[in-house]
Amino acid sequence: MPTAQHLRAQIEANLAKRIPSALTPSPKIAYTVAPTGIREIDELLHGGFPIGALSEIVGPECSGRTSLALTFVANLTQAGKVCAWVDVSDILHPESAAALGVDLSRLLWIRCGRARESAPLPVRGLRLAEKPPNPKPGLPQGGGAHPRMEAEGLSAAVSNLLTTAPRCTETQPKTQPLPKPPIPKQTGPQLTPFPSSQVKAAPKGKSWSRLEQGLRVSDLLLQAGGFGCIVLDMGSLNAEYALRVPLATWFRFRAAAERLQSNVLLLTQHACSRNSAGLVLRLDPANVLGKGGTIFTGLEHRVELARQRFAQGNVLSLRKQPQSVQTAQWQVKSVWAGQR
Repeated sequence: MPTAQHLRAQIEANLAKRIPSALTPSPKIAYTVAPTGIREIDELLHGGFPIGALSEIVGPECSGRTSLALTFVANLTQAGKVCAWVDVSDILHPESAAALGVDLSRLLWIRCGRARESAPLPVRGLRLAEKPPNPKPGLPQGGGAHPRMEAEGLSAAVSNLLTTAPRCTETQPKTQPLPKPPIPKQTGPQLTPFPSSQVKAAPKGKSWSRLEQGLRVSDLLLQAGGFGCIVLDMGSLNAEYALRVPLATWFRFRAAAERLQSNVLLLTQHACSRNSAGLVLRLDPANVLGKGGTIFTGLEHRVELARQRFAQGNVLSLRKQPQSVQTAQWQVKSVWAGQR
């Protein structure tokens, strides 16, 4: 009895002339990778994050997504590359970034939602007006002429005011309202208006305005180019804001990253880039490590590879390999607990 693989080969051979590669999936695109700086994640991703693709790191608060992104940015800045961090909610801690090895002189930190501090600009080439002299007794405070000169034309102004003012004592004639036209009777089926409670309006507030500002800034940075990595930190936003971003925006970011051969990292609590992301990592809440039940010694993070649409190496397999759940764990120890 022929096996399933033998039958598949026969069907593909018969359909090769009619429909080339009818049962064969499209090959993966080979990307060069950049190491993340964490050995366990580099082994899971076979080298690191793909260069020229959009990578999304999904996880709740205290899951390690910011630490992972900062470690990756630290490796790039130490290698002499310039990175940009678009902070939508203004929650980045520069001291923590510097402690992880980030060269702050090569990091462009964009804080969304902050009001521009207006400072008085120095005026050069202009001479300030001198203080007016003290008024003489008997003259007005403005330093004007004699009161007799100011009274000229007062009678004419009062007469004009009285002639142009409306007379309130006179009764105005009442105007009759126009009759309303008769409403024709509807013989066909009547249309009921759509209830306004079911209209899904766009959310308003500081979060939405900050998100719009972050998207515009990221688009400008991708158009300018020259950045080794652009991080869009949306980790503090709820799903109602992140999921309202059009998919065309993420597709445009993906195309720009591929054209510039740059890394684009997206930090979110809920996956929102859909098919535009070449790599999706899901992080779980960190587990607290302790010693004796009273001493805090560090955190243990767990990451799951949810999507990977790129391959490594020069040899690409046309066969779709079976995918299994791939996870990795790494620990971050405190200073008093020893080396990290």
